[in-house]
Amino acid sequence: MTKPRPDRVRVSGPLAPFADGYSMHLAEAGYLPASVQAHLQRLAQVSRWMEDEGLDVGGLSLGALERFLIARRYQGYVSSLSMRALHPLLGHLDRLGVLSATAPGTVREVDRLVEEFRDYLAQERGLVPGSVTLYARVARRFLGERGTPIANDLARLSGAEVNAFVLRESVRVRPRTSETVVCALRALLRFLHVQGLITMPLAAAVPSVAQRREGLPRALPAGQVAGLLESCDRSTPVGCRDYAILLLLARLGLRCGEVAGLALDDLGWRAGELVVHGKHSRTDRLPLPCDVGEALSDYLRRARPPGFGRTVFLRSQAPIGRLSGDGVSEVVVRAARRAGIGPVRAHRLRHTVATELLRRGAGLVEIGQMLRHQSLEVTAVYAKVDRAALSQLALPWPGGDS
Repeated sequence: MTKPRPDRVRVSGPLAPFADGYSMHLAEAGYLPASVQAHLQRLAQVSRWMEDEGLDVGGLSLGALERFLIARRYQGYVSSLSMRALHPLLGHLDRLGVLSATAPGTVREVDRLVEEFRDYLAQERGLVPGSVTLYARVARRFLGERGTPIANDLARLSGAEVNAFVLRESVRVRPRTSETVVCALRALLRFLHVQGLITMPLAAAVPSVAQRREGLPRALPAGQVAGLLESCDRSTPVGCRDYAILLLLARLGLRCGEVAGLALDDLGWRAGELVVHGKHSRTDRLPLPCDVGEALSDYLRRARPPGFGRTVFLRSQAPIGRLSGDGVSEVVVRAARRAGIGPVRAHRLRHTVATELLRRGAGLVEIGQMLRHQSLEVTAVYAKVDRAALSQLALPWPGGDS
């Protein structure tokens, strides 16, 4: 097999001055040499096409990139033909400040709106970082479909277009994810209305997603929780990370976003505490169990790549950075698949913690405090799980033995 040689990729055209810096950025972000080479080749392809089209760097717009992808398909290419494949390059050029901030339809224009939306969610709505990231992802997809100039397209936005987006997304994603899409889109439309970019309050036009609600929270048997933990190969960096994540979920009942949002400064080793940043900007201090602390310490000492900010849990693949809430849930999904116990997602472990506390005699108030619920009404669903207590309330069947 030929050894990858990123330095041998030849770039001509308007992007040539940025090739060396892009290569260094990719290497620092954790990309392997083969991936660096592939991304540089993609840069070279875009640059040659721009040269043929007479475009400079400031002319990189969504419409121009769509024309590039269409041209590649017409030439018979079948791989890396989505806008997602170009995101690393566009992000690098954007950080350098070479993309036009004002030209209609530029990638920078969508990025600006998304960043303003993120600030609105965090500062005005008080959403946690994990939710902000999920909502911003939906906003980017919705805004990316708008025509150019984007301000003019938003001014003409109709309820029919909003409904069409929700219908497309509901087919593409899982039912529970569809609920997130609906919530994110409503928040985005409120933001756009407040900013004066849309004239009508279209948030009310977003349709609801029908969901079948389960009557009882479903907990995992103790043996299956142990199976999830044992499925992690702790001799590998990924297995070491996944084991620590699973322990946080199974012992403390944290949410995916709370695990993903943990920072090194949230670990109080001397006090034996863990600072959790929950919903509605709520911050709680939880005791750090010994086994969870040992798993975190093992991951930080042996498996976490040095650098890459203050986030505790990092992605295992490039670009290396903060692990998302979805990534935390995928850790559980993969562990369940390895353990052979069927489809399991992270929230089942939260239900398991609550059910185990109830089995040991804890009251609903204690469970609500452990799970950091906003009100006792949220915790009351676990009363349905206490079959022994419910049996004392059951009325005798008419005609049966008293």
